[in-house]
Amino acid sequence: MNEPLRKAYPSDVSDAEWQKLEPLVPAPKPGGRPITYSRREIVNGILYVLRSGCGWRMLPHDLPPWQSVYGYFREWCKAGIFERINHILRRAVRLEASHDPDPSAAALDSQSVKTSGCGGVRGYDAGKKVKGRKRHILVDTLGLLLIVVVLAANVQDRDAAKQVCEKARRRLPRLRLVWADGGYAGKLVDWVYERCHWLLTIIKRSDTTKGFQLLPRRWVAERTFAWLGNYRRLNKDYEYLPATSEAMIYLAMSHVMLRRLARK
Repeated sequence: MNEPLRKAYPSDVSDAEWQKLEPLVPAPKPGGRPITYSRREIVNGILYVLRSGCGWRMLPHDLPPWQSVYGYFREWCKAGIFERINHILRRAVRLEASHDPDPSAAALDSQSVKTSGCGGVRGYDAGKKVKGRKRHILVDTLGLLLIVVVLAANVQDRDAAKQVCEKARRRLPRLRLVWADGGYAGKLVDWVYERCHWLLTIIKRSDTTKGFQLLPRRWVAERTFAWLGNYRRLNKDYEYLPATSEAMIYLAMSHVMLRRLARK
């Protein structure tokens, strides 16, 4: 199918990027109505929303209609396509960096963000004084996303970490070491060892140091949050379902890795 003649947006996938992404995007189903818009243009529409932060109904008219773009996004979100794409691209990036495809060490961290008026699950994080949701991520030593779990902001880090670890335990067979901050200290260390057979190492900030302090290993997860911050749709949580928020985060990280692979 020929691509429409239009000026490219900064969020569009290039030819080199699409060459790597096309095999990972579900192909059109046989039968039914003829395909009007190419998969590449649907992906460009989704990335435009993610990168610009606009609403679905505010998609530019030279992209496919928002109903089509959103419909495919919801379908792929329910099927776990974005998480699968993130998993495949992460393994490719690690191989290119001369690492084993599956990590043996990871860093755990969280980020509280405000929610919009869309409704859905939310809570109040008394520590950060934020009413909304909290993103709990597990990243490898390169900062690549392994697992993300989005919960109400009032859920304690130790409780949320158990959900992250349960997901990671089934999907990361080589994982043995996890770094985390002081918010994960306590009984969670023993729980992680007994349940997952991992060593949870707590890296605390010195009580005597004033101002900014670069902590070993913990900065890797902070850098990942900075990468995600380049996607304006993630500056707040605009989604009604936490699962949709997780899909957006997986897609943003996939876009980062896709561009890294295409450059090389």
